[in-house]
Amino acid sequence: MLSDWTAECSADAPTLIVPWSDAESGAHFVDLRAEPYDIAEISEAERHPALGRALRSLNATRSPFLTAKCDAWSLNSQADAEALEALRLELLIDESDVACGFASYIDLLWRERSVFASAHQQQDRLDRIMRRAQKLSHEEAALECVLRPALLDLNGPLEGFSVTLYVTAVGPEPEIAHRRWELALDDIVALLRSKELEPQRGSATIDAAEAYPPRTRQPGER
Repeated sequence: MLSDWTAECSADAPTLIVPWSDAESGAHFVDLRAEPYDIAEISEAERHPALGRALRSLNATRSPFLTAKCDAWSLNSQADAEALEALRLELLIDESDVACGFASYIDLLWRERSVFASAHQQQDRLDRIMRRAQKLSHEEAALECVLRPALLDLNGPLEGFSVTLYVTAVGPEPEIAHRRWELALDDIVALLRSKELEPQRGSATIDAAEAYPPRTRQPGER
């Protein structure tokens, strides 16, 4: 599998803010770790069962992550010709096998508080993940991760970093591209759920209320 990661952490880089909401569409952050059954509120998960499986697994009890956003979409030879051609050149596959494609993204937050706050630790883990992903037998699929700033406020404000996980697959027909995407996503999620990436036992996590000490009221403050 073609695998790579980049960083977009400059001063003017977009920041992932969690929780989030979009007044125009009505879409909003769904905390699947706290309320797993709320996955019914995520329309993309309903339309694409593989994405739903990924979200359930990535928000499971022992998962090192919680998810913030996601989407999935088709690529076709007319509207996405440049993107498909660029991907074909990177994958080194025949033009006839890149008539269409399917892609998705999931925004991930590392649950371990020390990892969430450290770009260096996340870079080290991304290097490890990329090396393992390159060994996956998905010649028509690509994994790209982008490290970005993140601002989280579930039990108290925290600044750190998020990872946007992009998975793209191509094929001669839409059904084939979609199936290749499903298989690639399943294997990538299994990789991300490996035991070595789990939070250290006893470590503070960004989704645990006990990780945030009670705020001390200052003199004169009501």
